[in-house]
Amino acid sequence: MPKIFIKNKKEAIEYIPDRDLLQLLLENDIFVDNPCNGKGLCGKCKIRLLEGNLPAISATEERLLKKEEISSGIRLSCLVVPQEDITIEILQKERKHEILTKGYIPEFDFHPAISKEIYEIEKPTLENQKAFEDALCNALGIEELDWQLLQKNEVTYGQITGVFHGEELIGIEAGDTTDTLYGMAIDIGTTTVVAALVNMKTGEELATASIINPQKRYGLDVLTRITYGLENPKDAKEKLQHAIVNAINQMIGELCSKAKIDRNNIYEIVVAANCTMMHFLLGIDATSIGKSPYAPAFVKAKNISAMDIGIKAAAATRLYCLPSVSAYIGADIVAGAYVCQLHKKEGNHLFIDIGTNGEIVLSSDGRLLSCSCAAGPALEGMNISSGMRAAEGAIEDVKISDDGIELKVIGNLEPIGICGSGILAAVKELLRIGLVKKDGGFIKKEKLEESDYRYDMLQLDGIKREFVLKKSPGELLITQGDVRQVQLAKGAILSGFYALLKQANIQMNQLHQVMIAGQFGAHLPAESLVGIGILPQEVEDKLVYVGNSSKTGAYMALMSTEVKKEIEELAKQMGYMELGASEGYERLFTRCLLFSN
Repeated sequence: MPKIFIKNKKEAIEYIPDRDLLQLLLENDIFVDNPCNGKGLCGKCKIRLLEGNLPAISATEERLLKKEEISSGIRLSCLVVPQEDITIEILQKERKHEILTKGYIPEFDFHPAISKEIYEIEKPTLENQKAFEDALCNALGIEELDWQLLQKNEVTYGQITGVFHGEELIGIEAGDTTDTLYGMAIDIGTTTVVAALVNMKTGEELATASIINPQKRYGLDVLTRITYGLENPKDAKEKLQHAIVNAINQMIGELCSKAKIDRNNIYEIVVAANCTMMHFLLGIDATSIGKSPYAPAFVKAKNISAMDIGIKAAAATRLYCLPSVSAYIGADIVAGAYVCQLHKKEGNHLFIDIGTNGEIVLSSDGRLLSCSCAAGPALEGMNISSGMRAAEGAIEDVKISDDGIELKVIGNLEPIGICGSGILAAVKELLRIGLVKKDGGFIKKEKLEESDYRYDMLQLDGIKREFVLKKSPGELLITQGDVRQVQLAKGAILSGFYALLKQANIQMNQLHQVMIAGQFGAHLPAESLVGIGILPQEVEDKLVYVGNSSKTGAYMALMSTEVKKEIEELAKQMGYMELGASEGYERLFTRCLLFSN
């Protein structure tokens, strides 16, 4: 069998010449950067051919590589299928920190805001009754101390560890505690909350936890929760804040228990969230977000004491909240745009976070324009008659044929409901086999012959038609209302897609890449997204999944003060387009409601 020899590596890779070079390298744990997952779109999976031959260079490689790169032997590993012995050089260093998500994370240098230093504090004597504050100032070489440090910390002499936020002393600990330096990265979504406990000395993720956002009891979506605030002005703000802070405290306890560390050794928490969730977290009135002109109370980053809002960690723990752009383009989207490096990309790239809202960012040679469309919680399995989150027992895929209905269930268990990816797959199949029309309505059962394999799949509830996904026991149905929920989400996202391109004067064929972000988006296959028309057919081969980029952005900010600064600058540069105010949007939305079958 032919072999691949890699410069500076002793062992060669034997291979069967039937796969591209990228696959062969990844299968053998050789890192090659490939943010587009080997689809020949990003031009990142570069290697240099040193000896041997590879197939002739393709038109795609000529477009993505510079002339000088080509002349120096650089090729794109996803676009070449080797046939003989070759020697290559790997041009990228392995990303050690692709930990928090399966999605892409750019390389960056660690430089956390939190650090520790050891000092020796002279003990007082009867002859020298120097105050602890003065002894500490002498040791640190400073003139004065924040009096609250004396209030929050015990008087400690001998060896101590100073905890710093930048150059500011924020904590004092007895002995040498420099090995215990932990932080948290949190993504607060409308539906879910995800947290990661991180060793800030190494960047290693020690444990993760996720829960359904407990604010769901006040409404499944942002506007419903804002309405709750309007209707209950006396205590809604406090209740919404308490719900999320209490959830964070529970997650801190769970993560610390998993990793066997003390919660008092967590010194910084970085949060990415949509604008409304950030208001709720900080206990700031969000009602202005729900009414015209939709101006939030704040969009700038916040750096405060975690204790001030009731988070239980170290007394000195800092809470950093990433910046938003507008009421409906929050810190989660800013984080995702940064992770994908949209501001540095050449060409036209579209970033979409599909969740309770559908936020879209268009990058045209690094210039960013964004919009938000109210997709609703249907795509996350909520507001669906048999809907549930993606957990064991949830139907995640559906196939329909004349042999019957094939269900793929998480955990291979008896199905108890259907999650977001499942409802999309089901509607796609209903469109494909003709049980749902272009306008979203079920066909009339009387139009089917009893011999038709589809006949028993439809039933009537009074005059309402329903699709029988699973028969009794535990009957699961897809109702007309379920299809309408998916239809509304599809219309919202697709119309936002077209409106943004129109505003930027960009044609569909000029798009180089469409990045799908979010935990939910990662579970949606291209055939479902395109099959029901959430995204246009023309972009099916341009889709790239980037994972939970909101949490990744929070992680990067936790590990780097420079990232914090760059994210804040990116938020200032990102433009925002209000869809409802754009010319002809209502007609566009109406057209986008129609299915394409």
